[in-house]
Amino acid sequence: MSQSKIDKILVALPVEDRHRKLLRSSAQGAQMEFIPAKDLTRQQVQDVDIIIGNVSPELLRGTDKLKWLQLNSAGTDGYTQEGVLPKGALLTNATGAYGLAISEHMIGALLCMMKKLHLYGADQQKHVWGDHGNVTAIYGSRTLVVGFGDIGSEFAVRMNALGSRVTGIRRNKAEKPDYLEALYQMDAFEECLKTADIVATCLPGTRDTYHVFDRNAFAKMKEGAYFLNVGRGSAVDSYALAEALNSGHLAGASVDVTEPEPLPKEHPLWDAQNLLITPHISGNYHLQETHERIIRIAADNLVRFMQGRELKNIVDFSTGYRAFLSEKRT
Repeated sequence: MSQSKIDKILVALPVEDRHRKLLRSSAQGAQMEFIPAKDLTRQQVQDVDIIIGNVSPELLRGTDKLKWLQLNSAGTDGYTQEGVLPKGALLTNATGAYGLAISEHMIGALLCMMKKLHLYGADQQKHVWGDHGNVTAIYGSRTLVVGFGDIGSEFAVRMNALGSRVTGIRRNKAEKPDYLEALYQMDAFEECLKTADIVATCLPGTRDTYHVFDRNAFAKMKEGAYFLNVGRGSAVDSYALAEALNSGHLAGASVDVTEPEPLPKEHPLWDAQNLLITPHISGNYHLQETHERIIRIAADNLVRFMQGRELKNIVDFSTGYRAFLSEKRT
């Protein structure tokens, strides 16, 4: 990757003084502006060489100067569509920033459902002292993690530590880590569903992942299983999930993402039995460490770009995923 002249860098992330200092030092003297994404105009976006942060894809259309966009999200929805970025521009994501926060959110939500804490919370609001009966345990369970990137692997590590036998499914073949019982590709998806007590999806939103979890998939799951979605809402048929919960086929579910978002007030998911809904907040900047990791990823990649070295987390435009081996730019 050859170094090219950089006139202006735009940072659209929320930053504190220490973040500004780190990013400026990483820019090696290039001009840098800090403007919140919500305040940006088309002219400001069209006039820069590098953007750090998720700006509206519509503002990016038509730019011919942009050389690289560093996202503050792991998901790339909207940015890989033809015409959003100029030909030859690089796109990198923030893979590695969200695993800690989201995996802990998943553990908390799962334990809430398995220990029926949501039911006791509802009783508390009504001043009811009651017993909701038997609960289930993570220890001794079988967990299936569909989508095995940073978030999925962090969740798998924690589930293994709590005594679950964990299987992973990922898009490409890779060496199985020690904390997994098995690692498969999507051709084993339906068979793996049949034996899992807990199914978690961390899939991104792409053409290939649309409604992977449909009525057929939920029917294949064990009766009494639990379901978690922290990837993208488009991977799940939300009406099918509501039906699987209301029929009693699934014991419970937690979703931090839905289709659509925000979830309309009249959507049946709101009233589905044993469902915990959170409004896409498991990541974001709610955990300070997530924010720090995003800044560190951006700063490291900025140094790499300015030195003409290959960037980390380069996104493959054809898949929307982080590329395994990014091509060197000449």
